[in-house]
Amino acid sequence: MSRRLSNLSTGRKVMLGAAALVGLMILLFAVVGKQPKNNAYQPQNEFKLDAWIHLKIGSLDLSVNKAVLYLLIAAVLTTWTMVYIARRMRDRPNNVQTAVEAAYDLVYTNITRGNMDAGMAAKWFPFIGATFFFILYSNLIGYIPLPVNTEYKIDVFGAHLPAFAIYAATANISVTLVLTLVVWFSYHVEGIRAKGLRAYLASWIPAGVAGPARGPIFVIEAISHFVRIISLSVRLFANLLAGHLLILFMGGGMVVLLGAAYIGPLTVLVAIIFFLFEVVIIAGLQAFIFATLTSIYLGGATAEAH
Repeated sequence: MSRRLSNLSTGRKVMLGAAALVGLMILLFAVVGKQPKNNAYQPQNEFKLDAWIHLKIGSLDLSVNKAVLYLLIAAVLTTWTMVYIARRMRDRPNNVQTAVEAAYDLVYTNITRGNMDAGMAAKWFPFIGATFFFILYSNLIGYIPLPVNTEYKIDVFGAHLPAFAIYAATANISVTLVLTLVVWFSYHVEGIRAKGLRAYLASWIPAGVAGPARGPIFVIEAISHFVRIISLSVRLFANLLAGHLLILFMGGGMVVLLGAAYIGPLTVLVAIIFFLFEVVIIAGLQAFIFATLTSIYLGGATAEAH
């Protein structure tokens, strides 16, 4: 049987797999049928932040929730990784050290040094490197199911434990906005420090623009700087949120909402494809983009030319 399957062409294998999938869906429909819609299920609650430990100082809410947990895990892993490797550097590195050194070289050579001069790179590489690894870890951890869903509980020997769910701190706009504001204020401060306030604002106008056109161009450039707050924060937030929503709906949310168990095999297959795509490409790509734009903004603010 296995020999016959191996002799089949790729197209025939795909057609055979599709036929098996359709057959399984028909079988489920025949056994289970169509169930009524489940209006009680609220998939958006997967992203609701219920306070685990209530902590308020006046009107300031510092309660601990699952977003805090994910941020803490990402921060600990980022710190531990760099300290661990730094203390165990070898002339003949193992696989872990090789992978971290490759990521280190990517952040320093391609991202940081490629967008600013040596002095700025030496000064800002620790921040950019930490930002890259922090976002990377936050994104990757977001695809690992953890017991963080307090809305649904699992009974384990009488103990009601939170159900497993996936969540990413970077799928929360407040987290990405804070990271963005740190970058935004930092590159403006560096630009003013390097050139002075007047010269820095004048550098927003491209060389060669003269006369009355300078005013409108300056306004457009000023607006573009504020738009960076939105683009930098929303890009990271929206990509992670969209990915998690797709996995949530395809992995079972749509089946529960529609009461259509027979489409489960198809949606699970799509969920697996989305999951692999997000983990392999999106998680690292978004960390790379955020770190690269940070370097570009810092390098552009202090560069002599516009």
